[in-house]
Amino acid sequence: MTGIPLGVLDLVPVSSGSSAPEALRHSIDLARQAERFGYARYWFAEHHLNPGVAGTSPAVLLALTASATSTIRLGSGAVQLGHRTALSTVEEFGLIDALHPGRLDLGLGRSGARPTKHPESPRATTDVVDGRAPNGLRIPPKFSPDRLLGSPRIALQRQLLQQPDARAQDYGEQIDDILALLRGEFRSAEGVEAHVVPGEGADVQVWILGSSGGQSAQVAGRHGLPFAANYHVSPATVLEAAEGYRAAFQPSDVLDKPYVSVSADVVVAEDDAAARELATGYGVWVRSIRTAEGAIPFPAPEEARAHSWSEADRALVADRVDTQFVGSPGRVADDLERLQEATGADELLITTITHRHADRVRSYELLAEEWRRR
Repeated sequence: MTGIPLGVLDLVPVSSGSSAPEALRHSIDLARQAERFGYARYWFAEHHLNPGVAGTSPAVLLALTASATSTIRLGSGAVQLGHRTALSTVEEFGLIDALHPGRLDLGLGRSGARPTKHPESPRATTDVVDGRAPNGLRIPPKFSPDRLLGSPRIALQRQLLQQPDARAQDYGEQIDDILALLRGEFRSAEGVEAHVVPGEGADVQVWILGSSGGQSAQVAGRHGLPFAANYHVSPATVLEAAEGYRAAFQPSDVLDKPYVSVSADVVVAEDDAAARELATGYGVWVRSIRTAEGAIPFPAPEEARAHSWSEADRALVADRVDTQFVGSPGRVADDLERLQEATGADELLITTITHRHADRVRSYELLAEEWRRR
């Protein structure tokens, strides 16, 4: 695996019995440690109205973390453009880049975007037999988000994030505007120029994040931008996402060939049993997300074991639980090699949640040590 970098994706998880301020301090500490361990990137996700997730504003988190680190690349995984404008996004990242030039990844996602009719996502051409790719990577059945999208909590979130009667811009058009503002080439329909200070000419690397081979993958390919596919969120569609992006790719000033990062949920400990114990709370935590309650504070193992599971509960989280990589450093590194081989990933993005901060730091440390040996 020499030459395949590892990055970190951080949701800023709040553990049961802890608090959001403590979670923020832990994330900044983890970023410092990840830099020391040799991780290439540290990305913050964006989530709202979740009691167990404090990562509400990637830009603010990046500004805080940039001051606490010195070399690791920092980015958003991803800015949710459905409730943002192109201008506000470029301004925020331009401000950070002005003081920390050349370290930022501007990861852009479609969450909350205006529904538009686009061609269906292409199906992956890789054969999946009995839930496995040819090399053994688990590819579970697709999860339907309809229950989530129709929930009152998600409707309230949309209401609170957007101005009254506001309408999200088409995602592809919004990406066009962001790139034009960064290049200093933006013109309105009437021919009026807009120049963002700071922001224009900012040395940021723009990424597109997506869970399928649909619009996000198509936009990334059309612009010749790097693309991040989400195995940890949507393992069923990771192959079609990567293939859809590569099929749409056109060389650009940024890239002459496709470049893909793939995420994975990981827990590493000294041995398999210890890792399974640390990961005990994961299923209960995913259930809280999938039932549209909002992510709960991450439970301790003994709290998670007290949960009474129904068959419906187990089915609801099966795809995520079955595709979490849990075990000793060697076992998890083998799993990650399999993920890289199946997807052709140029990078892997690791997200790890445990109840204790020290266990989370140690998981990343053990993985980094094992990865360097390969």
